[in-house]
Amino acid sequence: MSESQPESSPAAVLLFEVRDGIAHLTLNRPGRLNAFDADLAEAWALATTEAVGREDVRAILISGSGRAFCAGGDVQAMSEMPGGGAALSVLAERINVGIRALLDSSIPVVTAAHGTTAGGGLGILLAGDYAVVGEGSRIGSLYANIGLTPDLSVSALLGRAVGERRALQLTLQDRLLTAQEAREWGLVAEVVPDGDVQARAERVARFWADGAAAAYGSAKRLVRAQPTRGIDEQLADEAQSIGAALDTPDAQARVRAFVERSARR
Repeated sequence: MSESQPESSPAAVLLFEVRDGIAHLTLNRPGRLNAFDADLAEAWALATTEAVGREDVRAILISGSGRAFCAGGDVQAMSEMPGGGAALSVLAERINVGIRALLDSSIPVVTAAHGTTAGGGLGILLAGDYAVVGEGSRIGSLYANIGLTPDLSVSALLGRAVGERRALQLTLQDRLLTAQEAREWGLVAEVVPDGDVQARAERVARFWADGAAAAYGSAKRLVRAQPTRGIDEQLADEAQSIGAALDTPDAQARVRAFVERSARR
């Protein structure tokens, strides 16, 4: 894949392009509010896996086309799916490949979650490390409204993001949080005017890509790994990581510049 040439699945359900160190992944089923069907699930798994494996990618930006970020799973496609529940589980597992790729990587991920984010779309948002939403955005679970249960990391990550009690409030009601509520709960990082969501998310990604990208990536990895570890393992990883970072040319240049600035004060 070239640096400037956009790539997508054959049906263009997901657009994938790398520009100047930033991988742009755009969910592209606007007529279905970017809800996942089998084609989007496959395109998602392939694009995320490629993005985290490329040496020229220093930040990842995930967005959606049309008037919503992601409405989760395509309910109509589910109802018509041969194989019923077993097939739906396989589909969820395929999307999980992409979620794990993002969570396990040392590349920071920003989501531009405009409009509505619901169901599995909430899981996609949680798989990112920094979420930007619009003033009119709404975010919720809504699985039980159609008799289904959380998937795509919602049960795994929502409680870590907002606390168990609030996670239960969101999953046991048909509530959609306002943008301001989502920020107060700690679910998103920034609320901006609706028309500025994409541009602000791009600035966040650019800050990482043009800055100490490796250090930001390692910090993301450490924070993401902590809940599965004991304190001794976490402290050992921290000590090893900061030592390894100091030996990189980027850190050496930044430390030297810091020392020189301090000496001039």
